[in-house]
Amino acid sequence: MNLAELLADLRTRQDEATARATELRARIEELAADLAEAEMRLTDLATARKIIAEITPAGTEPEPPETNTTYQAIVNAFNQHPDQEFRARELHELLGMPTDEASVNITRSRLGRLTRQGFLTQPGRGRYQKRT
Repeated sequence: MNLAELLADLRTRQDEATARATELRARIEELAADLAEAEMRLTDLATARKIIAEITPAGTEPEPPETNTTYQAIVNAFNQHPDQEFRARELHELLGMPTDEASVNITRSRLGRLTRQGFLTQPGRGRYQKRT
């Protein structure tokens, strides 16, 4: 490679690097604009929360969202019948859940997890009861 070719190659590489730097600067400007917009939105939301908190009468708390998950429904059933043992299928019938085998197997897994976490005991094979 002679000197002219080397200089031409270096010039090509420099042009490519310059083009890449220009692209990155443009992306940075776009991201900075997006960030500024997001920060303004955050400020607006914080202000709205502050104003609502100030005008809400003291002692008035918002109602918690519905959290009746399947786990909660299972735990509630055991809380309502603390001395009763249940099989997974019986729980499904009590809670009005589908009794197909796949759904019952998922509940068996959930009951096993609740047992390992200490919420339930397993007095017999396939039977579960609230821990007392």
